[in-house]
Order: sequence, then structure tokens, then C-alpha cells
Amino acid sequence: MQCIINGQAYNYIDNVMEEEFSRKSYFQLAEEIYNLKYEKWYQSGYMDNHYKPYIIIYEDTAVSSVAVCINDIIRKGKRKRYVQISTVMTLPEYRNKGLNRYLMERVLTDWVDKCDAVYLLSNDSVVDFYPIFGFEEYKEFQYSKPILKIPGAYRKLDIEVPEDWNLIIKNYKRGNPFTELKVDNLSQFVFHCIQFRMNDIYYIEQYDAVAVVKYDNNRLNCYDVFADANLQLDDILGIMANDNTDYVCLGFTPELKAGYIVEESQEEDNHLFVLKGKENIFKDNKVIFPMLSRA
Repeated sequence: MQCIINGQAYNYIDNVMEEEFSRKSYFQLAEEIYNLKYEKWYQSGYMDNHYKPYIIIYEDTAVSSVAVCINDIIRKGKRKRYVQISTVMTLPEYRNKGLNRYLMERVLTDWVDKCDAVYLLSNDSVVDFYPIFGFEEYKEFQYSKPILKIPGAYRKLDIEVPEDWNLIIKNYKRGNPFTELKVDNLSQFVFHCIQFRMNDIYYIEQYDAVAVVKYDNNRLNCYDVFADANLQLDDILGIMANDNTDYVCLGFTPELKAGYIVEESQEEDNHLFVLKGKENIFKDNKVIFPMLSRA
């Protein structure tokens, strides 16, 4: 569809994934701006309609885009639909021409009445942009606690090995029983496995559990754990700890908070914005969106 933005004609596409030309143009833009490898995600078969890009084409090039990531959220036994606006990007030579504004307006028109909440994560450079559309900034909170090493065996999983990959997917579908805020979005989890966490996925055989963790000196960063609900998180993390690990920092909000230190997230170049007039769990709760659900 042709659109006119500030006197210039462009092509606007919102069914990007249905045509090879628009899909590959979008993938090229994402790789150029953020070094994202969307082709591998697409070829995996897990890139589905939970992720919906909107793009503007000039001549034969995707020059600007805003994507929507649709997340099913389960909190306190209630299932809600949250929409994350993500991967906002424009080629440098097309910035400040109103392209992202046009796309944001289209996205909000399409989705604001189809979900319970709309949110996004912004970097430092554009924090003044999103309040124009009715977004307010809120703080996320991170949970950490001291941890002791527990004897036990674990092994790293290889996403290129079919048996290991099937084990990862099987356990993901069981869910994380230890988190207050559960996100049901296998597509986005697979993207994180492929793009960011391929070397951080482990299997604890005695518990038949999968943990996504990264070691950082004396800190263990735990992004997610998929296991039986009858297990104890401390037991799993104790096995995953190294001899020099002093504490664990969670990438999700624990359902049982006793013993945890709660602090405002110190993640650099990251700001949470929530759309006014919709549900907002951040007003009265110290929570964080699970790291592996972020688009």
C-alpha cells in the first residue's frame, strides 16, 4: 500500500512475512541495524505469528520498521495478552522523516483494543519519543540472593544436536514453575536460543530440568529454568553454581521471594515504557519481564 509521509511517497507493508521480497528486506534491515539473524529463526520453523513486523519500503529497500511481539502472560492464575512493541529501527539516512511515528500510529491503531497491555523497552537515545504516544516510563526490579554450591552433575546442551534441541523444547513446554510472571511464547524463546543464548543452556539430569544461565565471575545469571513444579529452585541453582559463585541474579520475578534482595534493575541503556489506559502491573508490583521473552 502506498503512503505519503511528509510529502514523500513510500510503500507500507503489514503482512511482511507472507511475501519473500518483504520478508528478506526486513531481515536485511534488522541485520544492518541490530545485527539480528532473523533468517535462521525463520528457517527453524519457530518464527510464527506471535511476531509481526510493520515496514516502510522506499524503492526496493526496507528503510523503517516497528514490530509487534504478542505474549500470553500468566500471572496469579490469570491469562492476559500483552503486546510488546519492539525492534523499532530506521536506516540512518531516513531518520527524522516521520517514518517511525507513522508506523507507531498504525501499530497502536491495530492493537490497543486487542490486548490487555502494551509495553516496550527503549534505549537511551529515544526516551523522549515514546511519551508522545501515551507511554509512561516505569522501573523493573531484579531479584538476587546468596547461593551455596551443591554437588551434582549437569551438561551443556547443543542446539545443533537434535536430541538436545528436543530436550530443550520439551522442557520449555513444561514451563518455569518458579516465576510469578509466566510468558507463553515459544517462538521468542527459540529466537533467544538461536541469537543470544546458544552457549548458556544446560541440563540437570537428576531433576530432568533445563536451566539457561551465564557465569559472570562470582555471579550466576539465571535467565530461566524449566522443571517440575515439585522441585526447589535453590536445589537446581545450587548444582549450577561454580565453586566461586557467591550469588545468583534472576532474569525473572520469583514467585517465592523470601531471602531475595530486591533492587531496581541496573540494566544499561534499557527503559521500560507502558501505555497509559491499559493494564499496568508495574504501578504496584516489583517485577521484571522475563529476559527470554523480550523481543
